[in-house]
Amino acid sequence: MTRYVVLVAYEPGDWSEASAEVQQAYFDAHHAFERYVDTHGRRISGAPLADAETATTLAPGAAEDRVVTDGPFVELAEQVGGYYDVELPDLDAAIAAARLLPSAYTVEIRPVVEIPDHTPL
Repeated sequence: MTRYVVLVAYEPGDWSEASAEVQQAYFDAHHAFERYVDTHGRRISGAPLADAETATTLAPGAAEDRVVTDGPFVELAEQVGGYYDVELPDLDAAIAAARLLPSAYTVEIRPVVEIPDHTPL
């Protein structure tokens, strides 16, 4: 099994402007994704994220010199709206699962890197 983070990006305003039927279709697509992962691997975690306007960004630099700003670091047409942390047999299975998410999303699948000799606290 390989661990993947599946990042979900969307156009701002899509959800708030969606009809009840469209919102239900999105819920159904997420449930289909979750069922696929549960059948072929496992879900570790996942959550929707608050809007990008709520983000706080720390600019690169020495710890005490890092500049803290409100909002996302870059302006994008799409914004990350949520994530799933999953384990699946391979990238093909991760792609098959991601295809079940709403087609309006841009989905990025990234393998998680295990760092040797590092034990998370």
